[in-house]
Amino acid sequence: MKLLKIFTFFTLIASLVSIVCGFLLELEYSQKLIGFGVVGIFFVVFPLFSYYRWKGKSMKDYMLTKENLDKMRENQKNNKY
Repeated sequence: MKLLKIFTFFTLIASLVSIVCGFLLELEYSQKLIGFGVVGIFFVVFPLFSYYRWKGKSMKDYMLTKENLDKMRENQKNNKY
């Protein structure tokens, strides 16, 4: 799992460097650098990061079911300021 975290981090850095180089360098393919950087962030980095952070967690804990709403109301009553 550590390998996935490292790969995601380096892909993020590469995408950000690509975007910055596209803005700062006066090249004929500057717009392509910016585009590849944005595509890298949204189609590679974000899904890998989401997978890494959500792995092993139950989706049911984050859904608004009747049981979860009742828990939230109970916690809100107990934690009144």
